[in-house]
Amino acid sequence: MIMANFNPCTIIFNMNHFQKIFRDHNGFARMQELRNNGVQTRTIAKAVADGVIEKIKPGLYKLVDYPWDENSSFADVCNSYNKAVICLTSAAAYYELTTFNPAYITVAVPHNTPGFKLDYPPIQVSYFPHKYYETGISEIDTKSGLIRIYNREKTICDLFRYGNKIGDDIIIESLKNYLKLKKRDINKLFEYAEILKVKEKILPYVKAIVG
Repeated sequence: MIMANFNPCTIIFNMNHFQKIFRDHNGFARMQELRNNGVQTRTIAKAVADGVIEKIKPGLYKLVDYPWDENSSFADVCNSYNKAVICLTSAAAYYELTTFNPAYITVAVPHNTPGFKLDYPPIQVSYFPHKYYETGISEIDTKSGLIRIYNREKTICDLFRYGNKIGDDIIIESLKNYLKLKKRDINKLFEYAEILKVKEKILPYVKAIVG
Protein backbone atom coordinates (compact mmCIF):
# COMPACT_ATOMS: atom_id res chain seq x y z
CA MET A 1 0.00 0.00 0.00
CA ILE A 2 1.34 3.41 -0.97
CA MET A 3 1.06 6.16 1.65
CA ALA A 4 0.57 9.38 -0.24
CA ASN A 5 2.20 12.61 0.88
CA PHE A 6 4.07 10.93 3.76
CA ASN A 7 7.42 12.52 4.48
CA PRO A 8 9.03 11.77 7.89
CA CYS A 9 11.50 14.60 7.39
CA THR A 10 8.59 17.03 7.33
CA ILE A 11 7.35 15.72 10.71
CA ILE A 12 10.81 16.11 12.26
CA PHE A 13 11.16 19.59 10.79
CA ASN A 14 7.77 20.62 12.15
CA MET A 15 8.65 19.41 15.66
CA ASN A 16 11.99 21.19 15.51
CA HIS A 17 10.23 24.33 14.34
CA PHE A 18 7.64 23.93 17.10
CA GLN A 19 10.27 23.66 19.82
CA LYS A 20 12.31 26.50 18.35
CA ILE A 21 9.39 28.86 18.92
CA PHE A 22 9.62 28.09 22.64
CA ARG A 23 13.41 28.26 22.75
CA ASP A 24 13.31 31.70 21.12
CA HIS A 25 11.13 32.87 24.03
CA ASN A 26 13.13 31.39 26.93
CA GLY A 27 11.07 28.21 27.01
CA PHE A 28 7.63 29.85 26.98
CA ALA A 29 5.13 30.56 24.24
CA ARG A 30 1.63 31.99 24.09
CA MET A 31 -1.17 30.56 22.00
CA GLN A 32 -1.16 33.59 19.70
CA GLU A 33 2.60 33.30 19.09
CA LEU A 34 2.21 29.64 18.19
CA ARG A 35 -0.70 30.28 15.84
CA ASN A 36 1.14 33.19 14.24
CA ASN A 37 3.90 30.68 13.45
CA GLY A 38 1.48 28.31 11.75
CA VAL A 39 0.97 25.89 14.65
CA GLN A 40 -2.56 24.51 14.73
CA THR A 41 -4.62 24.19 17.89
CA ARG A 42 -4.77 20.39 17.62
CA THR A 43 -0.96 20.28 17.45
CA ILE A 44 -0.76 22.26 20.68
CA ALA A 45 -3.28 19.94 22.36
CA LYS A 46 -1.33 16.87 21.24
CA ALA A 47 1.96 18.36 22.49
CA VAL A 48 0.34 18.85 25.92
CA ALA A 49 -1.04 15.29 25.92
CA ASP A 50 2.36 13.89 24.89
CA GLY A 51 4.18 15.82 27.63
CA VAL A 52 6.18 17.95 25.19
CA ILE A 53 4.78 21.16 26.67
CA GLU A 54 2.90 22.08 29.84
CA LYS A 55 -0.05 24.41 30.14
CA ILE A 56 0.60 27.16 32.67
CA LYS A 57 -2.71 28.94 32.18
CA PRO A 58 -5.12 29.38 29.25
CA GLY A 59 -3.03 30.65 26.36
CA LEU A 60 0.41 30.16 27.97
CA TYR A 61 2.64 27.08 27.64
CA LYS A 62 6.18 26.03 28.58
CA LEU A 63 8.53 23.60 26.88
CA VAL A 64 9.30 20.63 29.13
CA ASP A 65 12.63 19.83 27.46
CA TYR A 66 14.34 23.12 28.29
CA PRO A 67 17.33 23.79 30.58
CA TRP A 68 15.22 25.08 33.46
CA ASP A 69 16.94 25.81 36.78
CA GLU A 70 15.57 25.76 40.32
CA ASN A 71 13.76 29.05 39.65
CA SER A 72 11.61 27.69 36.83
CA SER A 73 8.38 27.68 38.85
CA PHE A 74 8.92 31.31 39.80
CA ALA A 75 9.50 32.12 36.14
CA ASP A 76 6.25 30.32 35.28
CA VAL A 77 4.34 32.58 37.65
CA CYS A 78 6.03 35.79 36.53
CA ASN A 79 5.57 34.95 32.86
CA SER A 80 1.89 34.29 33.38
CA TYR A 81 1.22 37.84 34.60
CA ASN A 82 3.55 40.82 34.39
CA LYS A 83 2.49 42.17 37.80
CA ALA A 84 2.97 38.93 39.73
CA VAL A 85 5.68 39.22 42.41
CA ILE A 86 7.10 36.35 44.47
CA CYS A 87 6.52 37.16 48.14
CA LEU A 88 6.25 35.96 51.73
CA THR A 89 7.42 32.38 52.44
CA SER A 90 8.49 31.69 48.83
CA ALA A 91 10.66 34.82 48.84
CA ALA A 92 12.07 33.91 52.27
CA ALA A 93 12.94 30.42 50.97
CA TYR A 94 14.54 31.90 47.84
CA TYR A 95 16.85 34.05 49.99
CA GLU A 96 17.53 31.05 52.28
CA LEU A 97 16.10 32.91 55.26
CA THR A 98 13.97 29.91 56.22
CA THR A 99 14.17 26.15 55.91
CA PHE A 100 10.40 26.04 55.40
CA ASN A 101 9.55 24.74 51.93
CA PRO A 102 6.01 25.81 51.01
CA ALA A 103 3.87 23.42 48.95
CA TYR A 104 2.78 26.33 46.77
CA ILE A 105 4.29 29.57 45.51
CA THR A 106 3.24 32.66 47.42
CA VAL A 107 2.68 35.52 45.01
CA ALA A 108 1.50 39.11 45.35
CA VAL A 109 -0.57 41.07 42.84
CA PRO A 110 -2.17 44.53 43.09
CA HIS A 111 -5.36 44.56 45.14
CA ASN A 112 -7.63 45.42 42.18
CA THR A 113 -6.39 42.49 40.06
CA PRO A 114 -9.17 40.21 38.76
CA GLY A 115 -9.03 36.63 40.07
CA PHE A 116 -5.51 35.35 39.33
CA LYS A 117 -5.29 31.58 38.79
CA LEU A 118 -2.83 29.19 37.19
CA ASP A 119 -3.18 25.59 36.04
CA TYR A 120 0.41 25.05 37.17
CA PRO A 121 2.36 25.59 39.41
CA PRO A 122 0.16 25.73 42.54
CA ILE A 123 0.03 29.26 43.93
CA GLN A 124 -1.39 31.18 46.87
CA VAL A 125 -2.25 34.72 45.89
CA SER A 126 -2.17 37.77 48.17
CA TYR A 127 -3.76 41.01 46.97
CA PHE A 128 -1.57 43.87 48.19
CA PRO A 129 -2.73 47.50 48.45
CA HIS A 130 -0.87 49.72 46.00
CA LYS A 131 1.58 51.21 48.53
CA TYR A 132 2.53 47.79 49.86
CA TYR A 133 2.65 46.19 46.42
CA GLU A 134 4.98 48.75 44.82
CA THR A 135 7.57 48.77 47.60
CA GLY A 136 10.74 46.67 47.35
CA ILE A 137 10.32 44.81 44.04
CA SER A 138 13.53 43.32 42.61
CA GLU A 139 13.92 41.87 39.13
CA ILE A 140 16.37 38.98 38.88
CA ASP A 141 17.52 37.44 35.62
CA THR A 142 17.77 33.65 36.01
CA LYS A 143 18.44 30.83 33.55
CA SER A 144 14.70 30.20 33.57
CA GLY A 145 13.91 33.81 32.76
CA LEU A 146 13.22 37.05 34.59
CA ILE A 147 11.55 36.79 37.99
CA ARG A 148 10.05 39.56 40.09
CA ILE A 149 10.50 39.10 43.81
CA TYR A 150 10.45 41.32 46.86
CA ASN A 151 13.88 42.07 48.31
CA ARG A 152 14.98 40.69 51.68
CA GLU A 153 13.93 43.70 53.74
CA LYS A 154 10.46 43.90 52.20
CA THR A 155 10.06 40.14 52.63
CA ILE A 156 10.78 40.36 56.37
CA CYS A 157 8.23 43.17 56.73
CA ASP A 158 5.62 41.23 54.76
CA LEU A 159 6.14 38.20 57.00
CA PHE A 160 5.41 40.34 60.05
CA ARG A 161 2.41 41.93 58.35
CA TYR A 162 0.95 38.47 57.67
CA GLY A 163 2.13 37.03 60.99
CA ASN A 164 -1.25 35.65 62.02
CA LYS A 165 -1.34 33.49 58.85
CA ILE A 166 2.32 32.44 58.68
CA GLY A 167 3.39 31.59 62.21
CA ASP A 168 6.01 32.95 64.59
CA ASP A 169 8.54 30.17 63.97
CA ILE A 170 9.00 31.04 60.29
CA ILE A 171 9.02 34.78 60.97
CA ILE A 172 11.61 34.65 63.75
CA GLU A 173 13.80 32.16 61.84
CA SER A 174 13.76 34.45 58.79
CA LEU A 175 14.55 37.57 60.82
CA LYS A 176 17.43 35.85 62.68
CA ASN A 177 18.96 34.62 59.42
CA TYR A 178 18.53 38.03 57.84
CA LEU A 179 20.30 39.75 60.74
CA LYS A 180 23.26 37.37 60.31
CA LEU A 181 23.85 38.57 56.75
CA LYS A 182 26.80 40.81 56.00
CA LYS A 183 24.65 42.64 53.45
CA ARG A 184 21.81 43.33 55.85
CA ASP A 185 20.45 46.87 55.70
CA ILE A 186 18.75 47.73 58.98
CA ASN A 187 17.94 51.27 57.83
CA LYS A 188 16.13 49.94 54.78
CA LEU A 189 14.38 47.32 56.92
CA PHE A 190 12.99 50.01 59.22
CA GLU A 191 12.16 52.24 56.27
CA TYR A 192 9.98 49.50 54.81
CA ALA A 193 8.62 48.67 58.28
CA GLU A 194 7.36 52.25 58.53
CA ILE A 195 5.64 52.02 55.16
CA LEU A 196 4.01 48.68 56.01
CA LYS A 197 3.16 49.83 59.56
CA VAL A 198 4.99 46.96 61.27
CA LYS A 199 7.93 48.82 62.82
CA GLU A 200 6.53 48.47 66.35
CA LYS A 201 6.30 44.71 65.82
CA ILE A 202 9.78 44.28 64.35
CA LEU A 203 11.81 46.64 66.56
CA PRO A 204 11.67 44.61 69.82
CA TYR A 205 12.76 41.43 68.01
CA VAL A 206 15.66 43.21 66.29
CA LYS A 207 16.83 44.67 69.61
CA ALA A 208 16.58 41.27 71.32
CA ILE A 209 18.49 39.44 68.56
CA VAL A 210 21.16 42.05 67.81
CA GLY A 211 21.56 43.04 71.45
